[in-house]
Amino acid sequence: MMEYRVRHRTTYRYLQPVAQSQHLLHLIPRPTARQRVDESTVTVDPPPTRRTRRLDAFGNIAEWLTLEDPHTTLEIMAESRVAEAAFPPPDPAATWPWERVRGALEAPVDPEAMAAVDFLFDSPLVNPAGDLSVYARPSFPAGRPVLAGAIDLMARIHADFRYDTTVTDATTPVDRVFEIRAGVCQDLAHVGIACLRALGLPARYVSGYLLTMPPPGMPRLVGADASHAWFAVWCPPIGWVDLDPTNDVLPGVGHVTLAWGRDYGDVAPINGVVVGGRDHTIEVGVDVAPLDELAKASAKEPPTRS
Repeated sequence: MMEYRVRHRTTYRYLQPVAQSQHLLHLIPRPTARQRVDESTVTVDPPPTRRTRRLDAFGNIAEWLTLEDPHTTLEIMAESRVAEAAFPPPDPAATWPWERVRGALEAPVDPEAMAAVDFLFDSPLVNPAGDLSVYARPSFPAGRPVLAGAIDLMARIHADFRYDTTVTDATTPVDRVFEIRAGVCQDLAHVGIACLRALGLPARYVSGYLLTMPPPGMPRLVGADASHAWFAVWCPPIGWVDLDPTNDVLPGVGHVTLAWGRDYGDVAPINGVVVGGRDHTIEVGVDVAPLDELAKASAKEPPTRS
């Protein structure tokens, strides 16, 4: 098991006092088959008047905050300790042909298939006007295992789309991303989801983090030092498999899962409604570090004199 400390700090500074605000947070990593969450805290300054934590519709841990005292600064600090197990990558050939997966969802009977149907249809941020199946189809010839096709689609998106932080924002529609062939990790994930759903295959959006400093000899992945995102496709009999088109990899150790939903809007780290404030700035800092490296660095620090 690899153990990490994850820190995610968000600071809002408002031009004028905010009279009242409400926020929905998805900042607590969720346990998965390969991920254990040992500790997680979220501190808010100024303290909220009301605070509620519960599971959302997709099983993610969500928090609802209400702040009723005037404020010009809001800082939200999430800190977690997680452990990840290293598993061998799944065998694409062991998954069903993609047509069989699509057929199994036409009249689903088992609980896993019925749950996958939730990720089969258009969602608010993945609602393309164009037919993205035309782009997706070359990755899915007749009889191809569904995971093999999804991996090929991921590689094509990585090759065809430019990672660019200046051309999109959180509300950019997937059609626009497809037109300009550029965007950030959120956008590339939305393209992959739209392509799979266009073929009748369920796909979900996964938010998370990347290891900030990779082990020696391993490349530093695009998207570190910020929230990251990728997509997952349902691949029976294995289950859900994650794919990261930004880096053209199957997420494993070093990808920390935060939450999943139909698209970014379901699992944005922080959503909110603000009364007052006018213009504002946002500062976000993310750090994912192995606990053993932090321990080594701490041991090398000289003792301080009192």
